[in-house]
Amino acid sequence: MLILRDAFTGLTRFDQFRKSLGIAPTILTKRLATLTEEGLLEKRLYSERPPREEYLLTAAGRDFLPVLFMFGEWGRQHRGGGKLTRFLDAETGVEIKPVAVDEVTGAKIGTRPIRMVEPKGGK
Repeated sequence: MLILRDAFTGLTRFDQFRKSLGIAPTILTKRLATLTEEGLLEKRLYSERPPREEYLLTAAGRDFLPVLFMFGEWGRQHRGGGKLTRFLDAETGVEIKPVAVDEVTGAKIGTRPIRMVEPKGGK
């Protein structure tokens, strides 16, 4: 998730991710490969000599942003100790306060009863 967080802030290159995250290159390589295989990031060549690739968010990766925001908000509310990353609106500078809302009813998720419907044929 932290790689995706950094990608949303504009980081694209291996060294940028490594500096931001402070993890071993072998671990970062594996995580970037997994995110690429899962379709959240895509690799693009940005230098031919020497060959260098950057990692860009795909549509699926960009769709993860609200999920990332909701995880962060949950952490602030329930695990709020220490320094936590905040997200600000780039134009207004105001902190973003994410909330999950049902698009159909407009109700905040968790304020109305829900029921699950399993796919036909079971799990």
